Formats: sequence, structure tokens, C-alpha cells
Amino acid sequence: MTSRTDDGEKGGPEGVEFVEEDDGTITARDLETGLARGGDSRAEALAQLAEVLELHEGGGESIENPNEFLRDELGINSPEEEKSLPDFLQ
Repeated sequence: MTSRTDDGEKGGPEGVEFVEEDDGTITARDLETGLARGGDSRAEALAQLAEVLELHEGGGESIENPNEFLRDELGINSPEEEKSLPDFLQ
């Protein structure tokens, strides 16, 4: 099932399209940018989409040191920080 909201006054596609996925989740897609996010409800999908659109338009905080962010926030070591190769790569 798909539903759309748009005003159609500016000539291009505008608004948000909601798609109910096979697993019961909802995907919200911005018709102007094509960006999409999903969630367990329309409200959650729309909130996630709003966050993505804000970032797409330059909002949010910039990451000064991406390697540090990956390590500290996500627990991922960048290749530059690896001192030696893992055993299976040697």
C-alpha cells in the first residue's frame, strides 16, 4: 500500500510517499530528493526521514576527526589506526 502527500503547485514532485513493506514496516520517501527512511510506524519513518533531510541540507554537527568518531562512537578502527594486519591477512 502506498499513500502520498503533495501540493503539486511548483511543478516538480513534492511531498512524502509512504510504502508499507512486506515485513510490516513503513518507508517514507521524499519525492523531491528521493531520500527514504523506514520505521515501525508512519510517524517513526517520517521522523527518521526528517533527520536525513536535515543532514542532506547541511544541518547537524560536522565530524572533525572521522577516525576518532568511528573508534569512540561506533567501536570501529580505521585502517590507518591498525598497527598490523590481522592474522588472516598476513
